[in-house]
Amino acid sequence: MKILLVDDSKTMRNIQKAVLNQLGYTEIEEACDGQDALSKVGAFAPELLLVNWNMPNMDGLTFVKKYRERDKTTPIIMVTTESERSRVIDAIKAGVNNYVVKPFTPDLLAQRIAETLSKAA
Repeated sequence: MKILLVDDSKTMRNIQKAVLNQLGYTEIEEACDGQDALSKVGAFAPELLLVNWNMPNMDGLTFVKKYRERDKTTPIIMVTTESERSRVIDAIKAGVNNYVVKPFTPDLLAQRIAETLSKAA
């Protein structure tokens, strides 16, 4: 399964990548912000996206809205420090399938990925 990690923090991408590798996912592309992600989705064709909210150039919410204009079905999990209910609702309205608040445990990330993929199937 092809997974796109979108986060301006290299450390956070490395943490997520380590969890994904433990789960057996090895086809992983990284993007440092929403603009970078938009430039990669066409060629990479991800089957799951893990997107941070707060990034320079283009934030995660803007990226999700733009991505949903061309792809309505590929599952997106917002992985962010934004935990207020109104922010979660904004993300879901924009087209996010699931939500993980940082800091998270590897088990929680694995659980959210499993939930999201089973709902999408």
